[in-house]
Amino acid sequence: MGSDDPSDPRAARPRRARVAAALRSALDDFRLYLSRADALVGLSLLGVAAGLVTGVVIVAFRMLTEWSLVLAGLLPNAERFELLAWEWRLGLPIAGGLAIGLLFRLFAVGARQVGPVHVMAQLAAHGGRMPWRNALLQFVGGALSIVSGHSVGREGPVIHVGAASASLLGQWMGLPNNSIRTLVACGVAGAIAASFNTPIAGVVFAMEVVMLEYTLLGFAPVILAAVTATSLSRLVYGPDPAFAVPELHLVSLLELPWIVLLGVVIGCMAAAYVAGVRRVDERFRHLPLVLRTTLAGAICGLCALVAPEIMGLGYDTVQLTLIGGIGLGALVVIAATKLVATIACGGLGLPGGLIGPMIVMGATAGGALGVVGHAIVPDASASAAFYAALGMVAMMGASLQAPLAALMAILELTANPNTMLPGMVAVITAFLVARVVFRQDPMFVSILRSRGMDFRFDPVAQALERTGVGAVMSRRFVAVEQGADEAALQRALSGRPDWLLVVKGDEVVGALRAADLPALSGQDVDEATPWSLPDVLPAFATVDLNATLREARAALEKSRADVVLVCGGRQPRRNRVYGLLGRATIDQGAGQGF
Repeated sequence: MGSDDPSDPRAARPRRARVAAALRSALDDFRLYLSRADALVGLSLLGVAAGLVTGVVIVAFRMLTEWSLVLAGLLPNAERFELLAWEWRLGLPIAGGLAIGLLFRLFAVGARQVGPVHVMAQLAAHGGRMPWRNALLQFVGGALSIVSGHSVGREGPVIHVGAASASLLGQWMGLPNNSIRTLVACGVAGAIAASFNTPIAGVVFAMEVVMLEYTLLGFAPVILAAVTATSLSRLVYGPDPAFAVPELHLVSLLELPWIVLLGVVIGCMAAAYVAGVRRVDERFRHLPLVLRTTLAGAICGLCALVAPEIMGLGYDTVQLTLIGGIGLGALVVIAATKLVATIACGGLGLPGGLIGPMIVMGATAGGALGVVGHAIVPDASASAAFYAALGMVAMMGASLQAPLAALMAILELTANPNTMLPGMVAVITAFLVARVVFRQDPMFVSILRSRGMDFRFDPVAQALERTGVGAVMSRRFVAVEQGADEAALQRALSGRPDWLLVVKGDEVVGALRAADLPALSGQDVDEATPWSLPDVLPAFATVDLNATLREARAALEKSRADVVLVCGGRQPRRNRVYGLLGRATIDQGAGQGF
């Protein structure tokens, strides 16, 4: 006998089952809602969740890289590699490169793909679904590379780890691919924002550099992710900008020609940087991994013997440059050796970032030009520190070919708005030199194309990526047996379905629009069999319920079909078909996605 006593475990089990079923149903409804291109409220909630997850992971990464050498007793500060003896400056990068190579060898080749390039490749080919193994290897390998003093930045690892954290959250929740793509953008923005205390730059970077698109609906969740992640970071590190700089400003508009010259020089340097990383990657890709990473460490160590400032993130060097604490000769040497060391580290496969070194190279090269300009016209030119800030924005904008992201980054890193007007001149000049004169692609796009992936902005494909099949598929379908007679077909059509799902037992063998039946289409039919199914059924393709319209269109092209079945599992079964959609519906979705 049953029991009505609420404390009876036998009564609690049905209640738990009902609650679990209700939660599953609510989550299924939420997933279908997110498949729409305009699911703004749901995506905004996901943006906050992604910001929380990303903020925690990035703070953990920063603490690991900033305290490892300090706790080991080697350095009083994570940035002070200049205090190391020459044996350490040479040996530490070599040992770190060897350790990274041995670590990466423990993983399959596919799991070794890390960094922003991997994030963009996953967006292009897999809808932003990031594997956890790659993220784990990036976290450990990136931290080891930074701690070893390699000439790398931390933004590459944090972009990958942040994007993967947000993507894995979406995968764990079973969300559709179009929303996972948005989560990746949220993770990138949150990672940049939390790592550098630059929420605006994080948003612009995610949209301009990684996603290669701007959408009004996409901004809301990405902004919320950046704000949430930055808030967590400020709880630990405080609200101060990354660099403390004096009041910098343009002395005279007559300096603009010198700023244009700075843009030309930095544009040439950026083109050399992008081309160098790409060519080293192409030429040495066939070598064993351990040999490549160890060689990168050796080149970095040799450069550090000449200029120890090139080791690690180099933000202490940038800070000194911005307050005028480094002379002309040292600035030139640091800029040149930093370029060589970073090309080696990036091209030979060390898992560090390529953006942080841009800031160091741009600051030192710009500072050197500022010293020369101030020596020529001391009373009518700004300080060398001012030109160092312009060099930073020009180098970032030209190398990434993302002028707006670079301008926002420098504004937030220095908290000095006086660099904006001359910065715009410098960054556009450098951008034009790198893009038009040297015909260089953006850094990450250049690497992707050298590896055989033609990554470009396709507005139609981007529009299709923003909508999931669940938002537009038709659920008005009915299953009929392949040999159904006239009476069975008339019963099936009595409910006025959009589609007929033709089955043979449990197996789906075809699908066609109800209006395409000969008896309903106005065609001349044999009076004896006016309600028969066609002998040859149209071909169909299948996609998962989480697929986007872009994936549905790709499935149609591959199968040369005109109808897509949205179903669970690889084999289409009658009880696992959720809906159907035709080519016209996909084309309509592309038009509505802009």
